[in-house]
Amino acid sequence: MYGDYKVLLEQLKFILCSENIKIDESMKKYTTFKLGGACDIMIFPSSEEELIESIKCIIKNKTPYFVLGRGSNLLVKDKGIRGVVVNLTKLNRVSIEKNIIRAESGANLSNVSIIAKDNSLCGFSFACGIPGTIGGAVNMNAGAYGGEMSQVVIGVKVIDLNGEVFYIPREEIEFGYRTTTVMERKYIVIRCDISLEYGNKEEIHDEMKDLMHKRKMKQPIEYPSAGSTFKRPEGYFAGKLIEDCGFRGYIHKNVMVSEKHCGFIVTRNENATASEVLELIDIVKNRVYDKFNVMLDTEVRIIGED
Repeated sequence: MYGDYKVLLEQLKFILCSENIKIDESMKKYTTFKLGGACDIMIFPSSEEELIESIKCIIKNKTPYFVLGRGSNLLVKDKGIRGVVVNLTKLNRVSIEKNIIRAESGANLSNVSIIAKDNSLCGFSFACGIPGTIGGAVNMNAGAYGGEMSQVVIGVKVIDLNGEVFYIPREEIEFGYRTTTVMERKYIVIRCDISLEYGNKEEIHDEMKDLMHKRKMKQPIEYPSAGSTFKRPEGYFAGKLIEDCGFRGYIHKNVMVSEKHCGFIVTRNENATASEVLELIDIVKNRVYDKFNVMLDTEVRIIGED
């Protein structure tokens, strides 16, 4: 493998320190599902400049790449990922000016929600329990409990497929249900600007505490998963359709449909594989379609080689 990427690796060493370049790195350590094979190369840019220069270098070398946050909406297949995984978790600085929060793409959503609360800013409590990053949340217009990124984002700084850097104002992002222009055009989020309203710190704290309790009660956070497995079909709820097919607690090899929330597929033990998750996804989709004539679409992103 090293010979295939020798030139690229030598160039990346001029941009990143050696500890931020890893070879043949297992993806199990970097996804909430704790599944998947190894990637050829993983890099950890720690500044905007390092990210931009790394992406330009990768593009110049015509090497495939995948951008990773906390891996919370992701299933990596068992033979891993070819090319470079650009891990953004070290690009996580957050600044605040009055009611505007500027967060780099690798910033933890929960941490940003706490910063908002500590500065008496309301409107971001919905994100307190989402185990992802700002970049991933903007990319897919993440949301929970009636809130979503489209309600608070005022603009994003991105890199396009040619390595060009520019700013996209809110009105040009075209937010949809779990999709945006950023996702469709495969932009990389560098930074996101969020506008919030002033509120009462204690009330914001109580709201976040209540949402975290609801999440703990209703979601199987005690098991590895990628979050909600399926998108909400128009006019239905995926979890209800799956439950009505008798799948609550359904076990398939080392994975299962959650007993707590049928919209989640979770692993039962460390022997689970991505292939088993994909098999269970197909079983669920086929049964739901046969019974209700509704085709479920996966919300979780599936990448890598079988």
